[in-house]
Amino acid sequence: MRRSLRGATVRTVTDRRLIVIRHAKAEPYASTDHVRELTERGHVAAADLGRHLREQGLVPDHAVVSTSTRTRQTWADLALDDVSVAFEDAVFTGSPDVVVDCLRAVPEDASTVLFLGHNPTASYLCHFLDDGGGDPAAVSELLRGFPPAALCVLDVAVAWPDLAGETCRVTGFYVGRS
Repeated sequence: MRRSLRGATVRTVTDRRLIVIRHAKAEPYASTDHVRELTERGHVAAADLGRHLREQGLVPDHAVVSTSTRTRQTWADLALDDVSVAFEDAVFTGSPDVVVDCLRAVPEDASTVLFLGHNPTASYLCHFLDDGGGDPAAVSELLRGFPPAALCVLDVAVAWPDLAGETCRVTGFYVGRS
């Protein structure tokens, strides 16, 4: 199956897909890092991401979301209905290994899973999981950086419990417009 992802082509090679999203633009300071809120620009970009996901048929079955205020606000602005969501404190401060462990524990019948977190973890996770055979345009965009409100689509070649390095393929990349 092939889908257009605004300039890039998404090639589906399995029944499982992972969408990795970095939270939208947040204020630079707050009383703690955990309570930083989205800026107005961030809210607009997050809503655009949600529209984009719906238009592309990339609505997840399950989501793993950091517990920070800015990730919760990004999640709310995505406005994705009927999605099972797990807010995980561990992915706020955890390494990519912690995120992989959380993703290994998602419901096995989930066909599309969304991870919504922070950088550098989000970017590193995409590079770690990628097998190097993905869409050249999407990989090129990923290599340019992972700005706020960016999403990377990866086709997953294994069952969720077997998720590991080089078990996915980058098939799409998009940055929410504000």
